[in-house]
Amino acid sequence: MSLASPAMLTTLVVLVTMLQFSLCSIAATSYPDFQLLNVKQTLIGTKMFKPSGFHQLSNVTQSDHRGKWKLKLLHRDKLSSTLHDHRRRFHSRMERDVKRVAALLRRLPGGGNHEGDASYEVNDFGSDVVSGMAQGSGEYFVRIGVGSPPRNQYMVIDSGSDIVWVQCQPCSQCYRQSDPVFNPADSASFAGVSCGSSVCDRIEKSGCNTGRSCRYEVSYGDGSYTKGTLALETLTFGRTAVKNVAIGCGHINRGMFIGAAGLLGLGGGSMSLVGQLGGQTGGAFSYCLVSRGTDASGSLVFGRGEMPVGASWVPLLRNPRAPSFYYIGLSGLGVGGIRVAISEDIFELTELGYGGVVMDTGTAVTRFPTSAYNAFRDSFITQTTNLPRASKVSIFDTCYNLSGFISVRVPTVSFYFSGGPILTLPARNFLIPVDDMGTFCFAFAPSGSQLSIIGNIQQEGIQISFDGANGFVGFGPNVC
Repeated sequence: MSLASPAMLTTLVVLVTMLQFSLCSIAATSYPDFQLLNVKQTLIGTKMFKPSGFHQLSNVTQSDHRGKWKLKLLHRDKLSSTLHDHRRRFHSRMERDVKRVAALLRRLPGGGNHEGDASYEVNDFGSDVVSGMAQGSGEYFVRIGVGSPPRNQYMVIDSGSDIVWVQCQPCSQCYRQSDPVFNPADSASFAGVSCGSSVCDRIEKSGCNTGRSCRYEVSYGDGSYTKGTLALETLTFGRTAVKNVAIGCGHINRGMFIGAAGLLGLGGGSMSLVGQLGGQTGGAFSYCLVSRGTDASGSLVFGRGEMPVGASWVPLLRNPRAPSFYYIGLSGLGVGGIRVAISEDIFELTELGYGGVVMDTGTAVTRFPTSAYNAFRDSFITQTTNLPRASKVSIFDTCYNLSGFISVRVPTVSFYFSGGPILTLPARNFLIPVDDMGTFCFAFAPSGSQLSIIGNIQQEGIQISFDGANGFVGFGPNVC
């Protein structure tokens, strides 16, 4: 895969785009108008895909090459052994997604709208940190070592959270996880944080336990929570050990979690893993989210050495009133090579912190403000009149009956980013199967607010790199 140019965008690219995405400058608008969706292959994948369960993946390894810290990234569906039917997996994912988005909107100024109460508290340890894990919706997992010697644990990654925590012994109240609960007494590097330390001072709603240890409490949007003590501990990524990472050691934990020991926050705040690593990684990390229903694994890599040559870079925007989130500039949407008539103001992040476009690994389906979504959807419907329609399914109001088709020709779908780049999605990232019988739906939804969210379905298979130090996010050039 490479950056697209007018000369490259030939019929060959039309055939290849179902496996790749293309990027081109805003001046080069002659990207392919249509591409092919391989219906038969996609449906075979949904029928043949079988979750492995945590116990069968206990030998998942991490590696580091050329100074980079690389972890395998696994989708929830691969680890959950309870849902073997694609339709049930889909509906479970959508239920989690609705709760995730509702919780995100509650967390933002004015509930994500321009209207409403503008008050907002910076979310860090001790305040309402909303994670996909709160709804049991930890979508992507990595395996890291905790303590010395390192005890391997599955951790949910979340780009919208500024927290690292694990369940700890003694466990007054813990949910079931796949690995033994971490015991600080078995770790030579575990060090409790005192109430008077500078680390504890960074916790907005901290307290003191008996013995003057720093207490933390994190509440989630659905009533789930983790409570315990703050500590400094060694985390191991492959062969790289990182000392003195501030983590929450949770002794009282409640929630609908799926086997993971805790959460690895990758948000933009100072207490996330990225914020704590600081100069060790140059504020840089990259991920490639594996596509749904495949046996492949994605990757999560820390370090400036991972910043790719040939990526298309878009400026990161910071919202001081929501520092955990990674905002990007979006100027418009395209369908079939035609820019949809949507005002650029709809996607603007205002000076008061309202609106804007967030990149989020925990949200599955991309959302846009209702007026933008309606125009976007209507444009897609206008260009797909040749396809038989189906009834709405779950949160999707635009669906098609593609049973009996081997492949179908569909219009391209593109994001116009501020500053020039255009991201043209592969067909499997916007027309997805909702059962194994041939029903496919347009995988976007209205947000019900002024906030837009780029979800993980649309990010799948694309290398996405965050250069926090320089304030950019890159798309491509690699795929997974």
